[in-house]
Amino acid sequence: MTIVLSLGIAAFFMWFALRGMDFKTISGYFAKANYFWVVAATVFGLLAYWFRAVRWNLLLEPMGYKISNANAFWTISFGYLMNLTIPRSGELARSTALYGVEKVPVDKSFGTIILERVIDLVCMVGFLGLTLLFKYDAILSFYSYVTQEQKKEVSTEQGFLEQLLAGWGIADVSAFFNTIKIALVILAIVGLGYIFVKKKSSFVSFANGILHGITSIFKLKQKGKFILLSLAIWICYYFAAYLVCFSLPETSEFSIADGFFIIVVGTLGMMVPASGGIGAFHAALKLGIGALFLSMGKTFEEGAEAGLAYAFISHTMQFVIMLVVGVISVPFLTKARNKMLSSEKI
Repeated sequence: MTIVLSLGIAAFFMWFALRGMDFKTISGYFAKANYFWVVAATVFGLLAYWFRAVRWNLLLEPMGYKISNANAFWTISFGYLMNLTIPRSGELARSTALYGVEKVPVDKSFGTIILERVIDLVCMVGFLGLTLLFKYDAILSFYSYVTQEQKKEVSTEQGFLEQLLAGWGIADVSAFFNTIKIALVILAIVGLGYIFVKKKSSFVSFANGILHGITSIFKLKQKGKFILLSLAIWICYYFAAYLVCFSLPETSEFSIADGFFIIVVGTLGMMVPASGGIGAFHAALKLGIGALFLSMGKTFEEGAEAGLAYAFISHTMQFVIMLVVGVISVPFLTKARNKMLSSEKI
């Protein structure tokens, strides 16, 4: 059901991204693209994986676990592969895979992954701050356009729903949806309460393990190295996004500050629970680069075309990295797991 829902979200956003666009025109961008810059961006994408693996080792060390950087790299790659199926499933898959090759308890490693996400959010806020500082005009254009589009969508959707619900004898649409929201919240609370009562000891134990993982940051032995690795990860993300701009003539003159804007918009698109960010990433970059063109005195339509072309190239690059490295991780993790099991028998 989750996979179907995420695919549905991806399909909706892809429809939104392609709506009003001529795909033949967009495909023309691919023919004239300089893929040297895409390969260069790929290198930085892979480096981010490695830096993340080394940093993860630093987070696990205070809890008494010294894992190999190679196993950390392959489990991270496997987690990203799982994210292509069910959004956010990769975090749990990553912890489970690490337990299989290093015997690190799932709850503790999962706690460090939650901590990673918090740190990533801080880094993301840093890029957002740089964007606000240097590309405030583009943000205003982006916000203005998105707001207008949302109003159009909501207006169209409400008109349809009002007609549909009226046929069922429901006149107050707002009250109807508020009732549904309240019912869902009550069901969620009751469900969580039931699970907690039935599995209290397991829940408390797992929560303690997660808390142990999260608080590992206060016991870091190499704080300076940790900070440098965190910066290195996001610098790699930045160049993986920015270098792709040089592959297209229409975006090749983007400044370093424009790169800040692109990585923020792209990251927001990837946060949408769509399979692999498909559709949501494309829609975000279509709007984002369209806004950049507006701030440069160009037309939004021209920017939307270039943005969509950029999105297809950049997202395909990311997808290929996740798929190829993720598939390669499976035999490496299997080999590491078999080696560990053999050593336990001796």
